[in-house]
Amino acid sequence: MADTPPVARLDLDRTARIDLPEAVYCAGKTTQQAVDIVDEMLQRGSDAVVATRLTPDQEHELRKFDPSLMGQGILGWRARPHTAFDVAVMAAGTSDLGVADECRVTLESLGHVVRPLTDVGVAGLHRLTGVLPELESVHAIVAIAGMEGALPTVLAGLVPHPIIAVPTSAGYGTSFEGMTALLSMMSSCAPGISVVGIDNGYGAACATHRLLR
Repeated sequence: MADTPPVARLDLDRTARIDLPEAVYCAGKTTQQAVDIVDEMLQRGSDAVVATRLTPDQEHELRKFDPSLMGQGILGWRARPHTAFDVAVMAAGTSDLGVADECRVTLESLGHVVRPLTDVGVAGLHRLTGVLPELESVHAIVAIAGMEGALPTVLAGLVPHPIIAVPTSAGYGTSFEGMTALLSMMSSCAPGISVVGIDNGYGAACATHRLLR
């Protein structure tokens, strides 16, 4: 009988090629598969390790490896030393925090200093204008919003920093699980916004890292 193929073929050379380590996408994996893959990466690799989209059972078991970075549905180990870059991760509402955590933990694992700013959506514009002074010294902004997804457009008209926009699936019926925010961000009248896929906090962090390096 032929040997059973491996569950995962780890790409431990990815950092050398693109300066981004392989992440462990845990959705669809069994708890044991997630544990085995993270364990192997911690033993064989030397760069940061991030496990995303965790179920409660997976998170419970993976916490036994003593993560140094934690968020909703994401854990990280062996973060890189700090770079010279500060990134603001701005969540329009508390409902966007899971996506913001995915972005934050990924950025921190790559060595960036993250300034999280929560509940600064445009429905209460005074909350956004109130935190503008905190953005003066950052090098990039990740703007995360559901509903109509207006936060990145408003920010792009107020500050000069690179803006990575993340639409989320938060919203009522006509938000269509993030499609309205996605199309709104891609149709923005503010120039120079970059947009990633719905709920893709991990992808936004990687795009920001590539931009800053």
